[in-house]
Amino acid sequence: MTESSSKKRYIDASRVLQEKQRGMVSRFFSHDSPGFMENYTRLLDDYFRESFENSMIGPNMGIDKNPYAMIALGGYGRQEQCAHSDVDILFLFKKELPKKAEALIREIIYPLWDIGLDIGHATRSLKDCINLAAKDFEVLMSLLDARFVCGMSPLYSEMAGRIREKIVFRRGGKIVDWLTEANRERHRVFGDSAYLLEPNLKEGRGGLRDYHALLWLSRVRFNLETPRDLEYHGYLSHEEFQDLERALAFVWKVRSGLHILVRRKYDQLHFAHQVELAERFGYRQGSMQHGVEQFLGELHGHMDVIQQAHLLFFQEAGTPRKRFLFHRKPAAAKLAAGVEVRKQALAFASVKTVIDTPECLVRIFEESVRTGLPLDREARRLIREFRHLMDADAVRRPGAVRALEQVLLEPAAGAHDVLGEMHTTGMLMQFVPELKTVVNQIEYDTYHVYPVDRHLLKTVAAVSRLGLPDDEGRDAFKPSVDKDLCRTLMEELPDRRPLVWSALLHDVGKGTGLAHPEAGERISRSVLARLDYPREMIDTVGFLVRSHQLLPHTATRRDIDNEETALFLAGEVGDLPRLNMLYLLSVADLRATGPKAWNEWTAILMRSLFLKVRHRLSSRGAVSGNTVRALRDKALEVMAAMPSSRDRSDAETLMGVMSSRYLLGTPASEIQDHVDLFRGLGEKPFVWRIDKMPESDTRKVVVLGRDVPGFFSDIAGVLALNRIDVLEAQVRTWRNNTALCIFTVTPPPDPLFEDDRWHRAAQELSAVVSGKLDIRQAIGENASSMPAPAACPLGPPDRIHVDNAASGDFTIIEVHTRDMPGLLYRLTRTLFQCGLDIWSAQIATRSDQVVDVFYVRDFDGRKIASQAEIERVRARIASVLPRAREGPSPDEERPPEAASCNGAA
Repeated sequence: MTESSSKKRYIDASRVLQEKQRGMVSRFFSHDSPGFMENYTRLLDDYFRESFENSMIGPNMGIDKNPYAMIALGGYGRQEQCAHSDVDILFLFKKELPKKAEALIREIIYPLWDIGLDIGHATRSLKDCINLAAKDFEVLMSLLDARFVCGMSPLYSEMAGRIREKIVFRRGGKIVDWLTEANRERHRVFGDSAYLLEPNLKEGRGGLRDYHALLWLSRVRFNLETPRDLEYHGYLSHEEFQDLERALAFVWKVRSGLHILVRRKYDQLHFAHQVELAERFGYRQGSMQHGVEQFLGELHGHMDVIQQAHLLFFQEAGTPRKRFLFHRKPAAAKLAAGVEVRKQALAFASVKTVIDTPECLVRIFEESVRTGLPLDREARRLIREFRHLMDADAVRRPGAVRALEQVLLEPAAGAHDVLGEMHTTGMLMQFVPELKTVVNQIEYDTYHVYPVDRHLLKTVAAVSRLGLPDDEGRDAFKPSVDKDLCRTLMEELPDRRPLVWSALLHDVGKGTGLAHPEAGERISRSVLARLDYPREMIDTVGFLVRSHQLLPHTATRRDIDNEETALFLAGEVGDLPRLNMLYLLSVADLRATGPKAWNEWTAILMRSLFLKVRHRLSSRGAVSGNTVRALRDKALEVMAAMPSSRDRSDAETLMGVMSSRYLLGTPASEIQDHVDLFRGLGEKPFVWRIDKMPESDTRKVVVLGRDVPGFFSDIAGVLALNRIDVLEAQVRTWRNNTALCIFTVTPPPDPLFEDDRWHRAAQELSAVVSGKLDIRQAIGENASSMPAPAACPLGPPDRIHVDNAASGDFTIIEVHTRDMPGLLYRLTRTLFQCGLDIWSAQIATRSDQVVDVFYVRDFDGRKIASQAEIERVRARIASVLPRAREGPSPDEERPPEAASCNGAA
């Protein structure tokens, strides 16, 4: 055979491989494709074997004296070849690399590159291979997955034998230590993919790498050869191995589908691909969930199986010299009946003990909290198998309830998640079977990071951390402004049980398809009554579950400086102990929701509102009667700080045109600043002042100018033009034709040139006010370069809610929509065009979703009176949004106070 004919044969073979691969890919979604990875692996094997047989180079390299073999590594070696995964192949030579080895690579590998495959090849001698594996355990792991493809098979056997004898057997402890630490670092970097809504299918917790690590550990510690050996040798039960196989098959299918969808290697399941992938796999809209939510729920369930198998195996199979480091507490002299310690883990004395004393099935978790020791693998198996013994009567016994309470009060013992184990084994649902409706339930947006059941567990854990001195260091979402306050409130609580129960149950109503706060209250009352809790505690937990959104919604959607807001909340809450628990629950809930739910600005708003309501509850009865005296005291306080009699005279005159609402709700120091700002206004169209707020990394922009129509909207437009996000805005109009606009905003994008950006913004605002710059046109031209936030494909529909009942003086307009560049400008401009004057605005941004709330009156100072006018305003607002509809769905998060009469403003 000539060299040209040999080259043509390789090209033909690679094209046959390409055509067959394309055929498999084209049929992947239209048919149930079991064995896709194995079939693709066989296609590659066939190519390499045919290449070996027909090679023009191989026979001329002296194969009899220096034999070589082609060995599959990595995913190719494990026969897990996804559509666009790398193909890792090792050319292994008995002795030194021959000179013609490079020509062999060109002959076999280049045709694969030509058809677009990612080939990772290595060419090594046997000696170099062993030496490198001994130095680099990453290389060793790939060789543990090695599989003979073609060539001289005795060479492959010799390599495998030397790796076991010279490396694994001699250095097994160090390898396991390295593998354990590598897993921890990988989990730290890639996160808890089993529960995150954009999981990394390969590297995160619950991803395929957890399974690979389990295999590597089994080969190092127990010399297992195949995955099935995990069951044959008793390391996994038959049921556990079947669950693991099903979970792996599902995740592999999703990963292959993702590769095919994006046409390249891709392991992060981002929002952009989730809907289409779910549709391709046949998931359809259900009565309560979108198809994509069903798909993600099933995916998270399977990834949880992989994660649990990984954790259990590493816990028990880790090297005896250095196991996981569990936080230990001094163990009491005696453990609960039927529980004992075996090999640094808790176990049951016998199966008979479990059958005779079922309460030990829950008491073992209480002992785990007390001792800091985990449950061993056999104990977990027995709990799953015999949990039915803890029936409705058994869970009501005082000892069982007390054990559950201890776990709720301290859900984690060091690095060991006791409450999570209780949930995973199914024991928690013996007490609260209603949790089954929210297991792996997905809320499809970019705001809720975890499935509902995992969010509930994380909320309980967040509550337990609120009272710790080192809370800030342990919390992933850690605004510090509330840390000391939370710790103080936790210390003041006489009984933490209502708080932890409400944390566990606050979102359980989401599994009903109804409005979840009210449904959750009904469920929580049923659960606690079933467990024989007293009426007072049932009422408290029911209130906390029903009202768990009250503080965060009010803080971010209402004017918290308005006296009516604190008065309304004080009436809703009723007393200080409930307020304290409601605040703690709200903080824990937001922290456990995700990083986009809890930030410094939200923390400041929540804390400020809480303190205002706390003050009202502490001084009931002394409210409006002191208004005149409060105004007089405020005026004296402002003038006392003025340096001269002329300054005091100017301040007195100016305060005569200020509204009492402004004077009562604004600190004296800020009024002084506003007076100073006004004195610099003169004939200018406006003056402004920018203050840095270091505690929240925000900026306060105080703008004082002529009260001309659209002034507030123009400022919002200029801020949008400079990519400065508005968090909160207030407008105060004085009776001397002056408008005071106060914005709390994020810093400009580039901190190094912040002063330059503010100077440019001031020039642009001057140009807008003078008519030299068309802000609407400028925003339109700049919109294409403004980065829109990452959006969830199935975000909630736009909604416009007009409320005339919640405030005595203003109509409140809520706009729920997807965030977009220049949104606040568009909304404020539209309200101005509707003949409405904006008094204040609250801007609540949840990832890609925003809730903009405006307190408005018409230009004559009246609320929007007629239904026809309300519908006209709704229609005008809807015209500048992507989509709009009226009225909330049953479980949309409308503010709890919206239905009140003369309540919060």
